[in-house]
Amino acid sequence: MFTFFIVSLFLVPTDDGAWPGFLGDGRTAIDPETLPLKWSPTENIAWTAPLPGYGQSSPVIVDDLVYITSVEGPMKNENIVTVLHLNSGEIAWQKKFPSSDSVKSSTFVSRAAPTPVADAAGVIAYFESGDIVALAPDGVLRWQKSLSAEFGKSQNEYGLGASPVQTDDCVFLLVDHQGPSYVICLNKADGSVKWKTDRTSRASWSSPRIVEIAGQRQLLCSSAGTIDGYDLINGTQLWTHEGVGGNRICTPCLCGDGSFLIGSQTSREFPDAESVKKSNFRMTVRKEADKWVPSIDWRTEEASPGMASPVVYGDTALWVNRTGAVFSYDAATGEKLFTDRIKQSCWATPFGVGDRIYFFGKDGVTTILKAGRTFEVLAENTLWDPETVEKDTKAIEAETDPIRKAGAAMHSAPEVYGVAIVNGRIVVRTGARVFCLSH
Repeated sequence: MFTFFIVSLFLVPTDDGAWPGFLGDGRTAIDPETLPLKWSPTENIAWTAPLPGYGQSSPVIVDDLVYITSVEGPMKNENIVTVLHLNSGEIAWQKKFPSSDSVKSSTFVSRAAPTPVADAAGVIAYFESGDIVALAPDGVLRWQKSLSAEFGKSQNEYGLGASPVQTDDCVFLLVDHQGPSYVICLNKADGSVKWKTDRTSRASWSSPRIVEIAGQRQLLCSSAGTIDGYDLINGTQLWTHEGVGGNRICTPCLCGDGSFLIGSQTSREFPDAESVKKSNFRMTVRKEADKWVPSIDWRTEEASPGMASPVVYGDTALWVNRTGAVFSYDAATGEKLFTDRIKQSCWATPFGVGDRIYFFGKDGVTTILKAGRTFEVLAENTLWDPETVEKDTKAIEAETDPIRKAGAAMHSAPEVYGVAIVNGRIVVRTGARVFCLSH
């Protein structure tokens, strides 16, 4: 439930060889001709590699190294960073660190859900245990710390899912849970705290984004009832919009000019369907005199996402729900364009490039739609044969409650959690395996 992205035509790419963070971090310029349109278990899979333990984070890619996190052990005892060579899938190195907040590993608790961030100096990996490790490209430990030890352990029943975001010098984390919540800025060089701003306690798994509004970069947080903007330099809250229902999972999709899409859905924690109907919308934040003013441009009361965040590509805005229904709207006006269904729902957020939009179905079937204002399927591709795939029977056997056992059985087959995409390569991650697709 945690990992999502699309490259918007409104974004200005700055790096065509990296996917350095969650949702690509808005930096990836990709030639669509270098990416495969079709694949199967025997076609256009460059390599596949097993991963230790289990993880729900997305891969990140910098300088032909693929960084992936996972956890291992019955109590999520170890946090793991695995680094693979992009061209071969061979392991460059692997590091394991003891968790400072061990909890039972199960289908119902996040497992290595936050996606790391990476740059030329290496990777910074954050785990829901509160542990953070910074490693150089060769695997040398630069620094590590425990947010749980400094600021309190997580009190979310299902763990944490928010991924960090970065600038050249800082990494930012949104730590929302039922205990003391906060947003924090760390120095990437040594892990020291630059600032920390407390927030109202709330259960949430949504990730922040960095957005530029009227020339000022802000940390944008959509989480459990509010949408907030924070000053990147000092952590001051610049503005807030309240009364949002169900925005506990989706990350805002940036549309440019201070505009973004918000996705909200009903859940066990937030069953209020009427509130959710009013909480899927496009918002714009403007600076008027000395105040930041958020306003809703348009909303849809029909569309509600599953785990994937809503996306903007070209002049269309799209939501995909829990059953695989795709809702398309004019990104500027909110005019409905179409509703149709793809093969599977998505945990990973769709990705648009050229005339294609890739919908990475959670059960291994990727539907590629033609970008535009009508529904047209270009390809449907499978990563594995569902009849022969190995299921996680241990997770089922570990549950004693009949309801939880049934839930574990529903998720016992591999599920696609996240992707990373650069020229010539699509890297897809399941809980215990990574696939690299190419021509």
